[in-house]
Amino acid sequence: MIRLASVTKQHGPRVLFVDADAAIQRGEKVGLVGPNGAGKSTIFRLIMGEESADDGQISIDRGVTIGYFSQDVGEMAGRSAVAETMDGAGAVSEVATELRELELALADPARADELDRLVERFGDVQVRYDELGGYALEARAREILAGLGFSQQMQDGDVGALSGGWKMRVALARILLMRPDAMLLDEPSNHLDIESIIWLEGFLKGYDGALLMTSHDREFLNRVVGKIIEIDGGVLTTFSGNYDFYEKQRAVNEAQVEAQHARQQAMLAKEMRFIERFKAQAAKAAQVQSRVKKLEKIERVEPPKQRKTLVFEFPAVARSGDDVVKIEGLRKGYGERALYNGFDLIVRRKERWCVMGVNGAGKSTLLKLVAGEIQPDAGGVTVGASVKMGYFAQHAMEVLEPEKTVWQTLEESFPLASVGSLRSLAGCFGFSGDEIEKTCRVLSGGEKARLVLARLLYDRPNFLVLDEPTNHLDIATKEMLIAALHDFEGTMLFVSHDREFLAGLSSRVLELGPDGPIPYGGGYREYVARSGHEAPGLR
Repeated sequence: MIRLASVTKQHGPRVLFVDADAAIQRGEKVGLVGPNGAGKSTIFRLIMGEESADDGQISIDRGVTIGYFSQDVGEMAGRSAVAETMDGAGAVSEVATELRELELALADPARADELDRLVERFGDVQVRYDELGGYALEARAREILAGLGFSQQMQDGDVGALSGGWKMRVALARILLMRPDAMLLDEPSNHLDIESIIWLEGFLKGYDGALLMTSHDREFLNRVVGKIIEIDGGVLTTFSGNYDFYEKQRAVNEAQVEAQHARQQAMLAKEMRFIERFKAQAAKAAQVQSRVKKLEKIERVEPPKQRKTLVFEFPAVARSGDDVVKIEGLRKGYGERALYNGFDLIVRRKERWCVMGVNGAGKSTLLKLVAGEIQPDAGGVTVGASVKMGYFAQHAMEVLEPEKTVWQTLEESFPLASVGSLRSLAGCFGFSGDEIEKTCRVLSGGEKARLVLARLLYDRPNFLVLDEPTNHLDIATKEMLIAALHDFEGTMLFVSHDREFLAGLSSRVLELGPDGPIPYGGGYREYVARSGHEAPGLR
């Protein structure tokens, strides 16, 4: 269906692919993986014709329709979220726009003298809309938007009033509504809550077209894809299976290559010893020449590339009091809506509470109250004795000073730290070599998140309050963070939509539901077993 044959692509001095081959067949669901900057997004742009290969060929079967979702959604304004979603469906969206304009005109007293003409035109347009399947399409659009977390009010409101994350959901909904022969999805789970991610998993599993996608969510990849294409070092390698299978098979392959390389090196050393020993003896000249020629013809086995592993170890933290946070009689609301009304909770030392709830349930509000960013309407939040808090907010990256470099940011945060320890810290969070001289202004979302986390964790807090800390992090950084936090000796209160993060770190769950906050003993896995659902919005 889609084939890359001997494709070579270079960006400036950087070579992305050399003679790369890959194929996506009808109905296949493929995960595209590789280190940041390896060229995953370039693959999408090559397939879409937005870039050209330097050499080789990209071929797409005749008549195949492709839908492409990228992180760059462009401007949206002036239409409802439903209308914007339906816009990708072709002619029917134009008819839908006229139908809505006529509805407004019919309700406008200033146009009463045009009533007969408007009614006649409305009837004609309504018939055309029905012929094009518009009513069924609108129902499907609303179903998709609801699955992605949109309320009825948000669906009908001006898309221009939405945040960037919600606009990305609209752009994703457009592609899903199209149901093309093939979908290219670049990080579709970014900006989605756990309910929407699980809904999207179900949608994609039921989609009968071809799918090529990137994602930093291991569980999402595992549940959706049955094939992995890895980009690494200019080579595309295909693995049959999900992400877990790919990781295991890659490790097996690397061990085999390492063993082959070691055997060949031993053989070469033995042959070289023979040549060195007898090269001056005339009686052995023929044997020496034979072995020299043999060595010249041998195809060398290259050792597997050493993968950079990120490891961060927490410095020792001071012991806090046993009661880290005490919440008593908490009341907090916005307008007429009460999020908390007489809420009590005690967070004790070494507990790891994850807070779960649908959009708008008050997860971030609770973390802000605990961090002292906002004040309750009534009741109190008391932080215990000897508690040093580290707070990571959803918009924590905005506090970085744009013109300062990564190195300056760390150096100014910890003026008494040694150069060596700060360089080690930067390396742990993926800033090695010249990368520490990048200014914050040019950092990607993932790089900014890594820098903020590095600064936060190095400050030795014994109580971590984390609001979506894994947003924008790639799989390797996320797994490093989980491993580091697993050994953290302090207390945690966090919100996350990443099920690997939730399962790996939580020891308590606080579910914010319509009947008020419900605490669960045990971590996320126990919560799923006891509640019968993976997230509060899934019943």
